[in-house]
Amino acid sequence: MPKHGKNYNNKVEKFDGTAQYSLEDAVKLVLQSSFTKFDETIDIAMKLGVDPRHADQMVRSSVVLPHGTGKETRVLVFAKGDKETEAKEAGADFVGGDDLVEKIKEGWTDFDKTVATPDMMGTVGKIGRILGPRNLMPNAKLGTVTFDVANIIKEIKSGKVDFRVEKTGIIHAGLGKVSFGQDSMVENIKAFVQRVIQLKPSSAKGIYLRSVIISSTMGPGVKLDPVALTAFVK
Repeated sequence: MPKHGKNYNNKVEKFDGTAQYSLEDAVKLVLQSSFTKFDETIDIAMKLGVDPRHADQMVRSSVVLPHGTGKETRVLVFAKGDKETEAKEAGADFVGGDDLVEKIKEGWTDFDKTVATPDMMGTVGKIGRILGPRNLMPNAKLGTVTFDVANIIKEIKSGKVDFRVEKTGIIHAGLGKVSFGQDSMVENIKAFVQRVIQLKPSSAKGIYLRSVIISSTMGPGVKLDPVALTAFVK
């Protein structure tokens, strides 16, 4: 078993690690459990009753958090002509075409999100093997392949979170910072869980939301009551 430091162990002793809590109580415990000097991220892990090996049970989408993520997101946009100008005016950090492709081929990946207009996907495809494994490939299902570049850049900059279920049926995401406080974190988590519940595949049988745990970057995980959480977010 992994060994934890004194600060971690002191925080764990203050609550029942086997109990399931309401969203408000869980967030309160996570905030109280933070002990580092840096502003920790609040993470969520959701175990879903789906089998991602079946295409009709793949849960993948995005959501714009009401209070953002607390992280500065660097956006790269593949566009040309008027759309290149639009992207720059909307606040994109990097905009271009073949020049960016060559730079990425040389090993540069100093950006967090990638957007492309549909007419640029042929160009982007040249570096698909580089972007794909890093989850940086533009994707129409996530809204990042679009001519409406100004709107998608605005969403990303304001706190758009992409997510997808892993092979084990778990979804992970960072949903804010400890400094956000109780109310803002509850609202962010609520918005995220609502979106995941909305995406329940019709082919998924049995219990959909099987377990939910939230934690700060260095803090202990706090379990939520899936039934109470589902009722709360609805």
